[in-house]
Amino acid sequence: MEKNIKKIEDMSLNAWPSHKMELYDGWILRFSYFYTHRTNSVEQFGTSTLPWREKVSYCEDVYKRLGSPAIFKISPLVSPDFDYTLENRGYEIQHTTEVMTLHLENAELSADCPDVTLTDEIPDIWITSLFDLKGMTNPIHRAVVPSMYRAIPKETVCASIWKNGKIIATGLGILDRDYIGIYAIHVKEKYRGQGFARQICTSLLKEGMTKGAQNAYLQVVKGNSPAKRLYASLGFTDSYTYWFRVQPQGGTK
Repeated sequence: MEKNIKKIEDMSLNAWPSHKMELYDGWILRFSYFYTHRTNSVEQFGTSTLPWREKVSYCEDVYKRLGSPAIFKISPLVSPDFDYTLENRGYEIQHTTEVMTLHLENAELSADCPDVTLTDEIPDIWITSLFDLKGMTNPIHRAVVPSMYRAIPKETVCASIWKNGKIIATGLGILDRDYIGIYAIHVKEKYRGQGFARQICTSLLKEGMTKGAQNAYLQVVKGNSPAKRLYASLGFTDSYTYWFRVQPQGGTK
């Protein structure tokens, strides 16, 4: 189980590069103007040799200089004692996320997806449409995030559904080893409940199989019941949970 979690965590790092990254004694410090917790946090990926307290203080100083609270991702690969250390420093849990996986031979996929357009590249219009679907108006994010999508080093499958000349639903598949990761599933509010997200997911999973993927993974924020129901109906099952510890405003205890 731990080996598989490590594999998915590595693939997740590959799938979603940050605007800036720094390696530090087996940790990677990621910074993206607080676009998402995942792209603006510290992840542990290797052997740590320095004391935790020293390293946490260093990270806090780095993020303070960048104008962001320090955020640490806590996965099952991270020592519970480290999570407790952050709790004692006043760090709060935010953005608890459930990772779901699927053996594609067990997928429950619909027969066809007539509304979905697939491309290998990520068009500019797809990125700007995704921003609009998410209601993202921050000018720094709109300027910086496109370069993050361009920096994805793995093969991609970009999905969209168009209505009246505009993209009303998006999805992104990222191929890595024998997996396809499912990302950026968004549907314009007025079109929700019409099966478009299912079409997007089904198209990405089918294309992943065509390109050699045998498994799939995705991440869904805890409490997003409609998304969980959709993914479960496709055959995804819960694998593990991670969360983020966020530095309190005004500094640590």
